[in-house]
Amino acid sequence: MSSHHGAHPRMGATDVCPLVPVSGITMEETVKYARKLAERIGSELDIPVYCYENAAFCNERRNLANCRAGEYEGLPKKLSDPDWKPDFGPALFNKRSGATAVGARDFLVAFNVNLNTTSVRRANAIAYDVREKGRPGREGDQITGKILKDENGETIMIPGSLKCVKAIGWFIEEYGIAQISMNLTNISVAPVHIAFDEVCRKAEERGVRVTGSELVGLIPLKSLLDAGRYFLNKQKRSSGVPDEELIKIAVRSLGLNDIHPFEPEEKIIEYVMRAGEKSGKRGSLQMTLCQFANETASESPAPGGGSVSAYMGALGASLGTMVANLSSHKRGWDDKWEEIF
Repeated sequence: MSSHHGAHPRMGATDVCPLVPVSGITMEETVKYARKLAERIGSELDIPVYCYENAAFCNERRNLANCRAGEYEGLPKKLSDPDWKPDFGPALFNKRSGATAVGARDFLVAFNVNLNTTSVRRANAIAYDVREKGRPGREGDQITGKILKDENGETIMIPGSLKCVKAIGWFIEEYGIAQISMNLTNISVAPVHIAFDEVCRKAEERGVRVTGSELVGLIPLKSLLDAGRYFLNKQKRSSGVPDEELIKIAVRSLGLNDIHPFEPEEKIIEYVMRAGEKSGKRGSLQMTLCQFANETASESPAPGGGSVSAYMGALGASLGTMVANLSSHKRGWDDKWEEIF
């Protein structure tokens, strides 16, 4: 750690360890496990640990950025401050490992937007435009003016346009481009498609173009389905299409193939979780039409009339959607698309 350098803020070798409830567990239960893990890291590995987000013991430590402030280089001073005594582990500087933040939080999407520039300054300017924290206020000229302070000497910040978004600009040597690196901390407030469109608008205002985007880690299926519907609605097109089509629209519209191929089976959390399931076995929900017909005809009482009726109803709805989708290509239907779909 003492010789490590990088673009992203960090305070330790294991910088942050979030526990995220996906299914079958509550946030309250997750908080208990996070704190138990933090205690073990502190006591067994002698690493200072701060608990953040829902696992935090005080409001000041809920925000990861506050826990990470000063980064690795500032840890000796921070650990000597009684107000920043670690939640677990010794209040001593661990030169080899630094400090670790352990938290319990909702699903966070790490989302990078690619720019047609190599300028970190311009990328940062766009990041400050959109991130919730915004940028420092300045007297007069917003680039060279003196930074404004309040009566307590704290910097006065001008908020950005997106809530629940953290963002910085950086240059990725591997790709030869600058990116806006964002953490979407609440995707119900700031979904990926809204964040992407907002970055596009702010970039254009500064003479920069967005060329695509990149997802780091996994994303919930709902996020991409919502994005697909959003971009279809912008075209006044029906969003009554299969999930696979919605995902394709989302991937194309967000430019997720810009840097490397986007593989839904590897990037969508529900798809990854179901990857180990076997398909096609007796009683499985993943039957072919032929298997479903054969199972219905067998001596097994299920599937029965309800399942068959539901499937027939689904086919009927599919036919109606087909007609609506075909109609959307006809001249004069743009003003009627909402009533049809």
